[in-house]
Amino acid sequence: MEEKSDKELYQEFLKGNQQSFEKIILRHKNNLIYFIQKYVRSVDIAEDIAQDVFVYILIHRVNYDFQYSLKTYLYTIAKSKALNYIKREKRIVHIDEIQFTDIEELEDKVFKRERELNLRKSIKKLKIDYQNAIYLADFEKLSYKEIGEILQKNNSQVKILVYRARRALEKIVRKEELKYEE
Repeated sequence: MEEKSDKELYQEFLKGNQQSFEKIILRHKNNLIYFIQKYVRSVDIAEDIAQDVFVYILIHRVNYDFQYSLKTYLYTIAKSKALNYIKREKRIVHIDEIQFTDIEELEDKVFKRERELNLRKSIKKLKIDYQNAIYLADFEKLSYKEIGEILQKNNSQVKILVYRARRALEKIVRKEELKYEE
């Protein structure tokens, strides 16, 4: 049996099916928390904000425009709520650690983990706009249009941002590799 799309689940939710809404939450909760955590630097606060996002959807269920992906809608609300939290708390925004899990041999895991740590350190050296662009494009695999909606930029600005972010990250990674070779 094929899994239902977000839009199909949302339409069922609009018709009163609470289980469809719960499936949407389960599908997006963890990645949404991670995305929010980059802004607020706290898992607990990110979980609270993610919960607020889903409560907002529950209360304002008819506000969703089906021409956009539900994922984009969720991330846009999440970004707005995270920024509002930061304004209230006047905190500095940084990317937090990326959690990776995979099933491989121990040696492969160790080497992969080391590469991931180096990549994580390199990503943290980027400007927050670059960090977000790389996360949304390369980790969440969102389209430029979806990224633009979340970051409130047009398609050209997103393309340039992602390109520059990747270039900046590449320079940092190369610089770090040269340090290890010396």
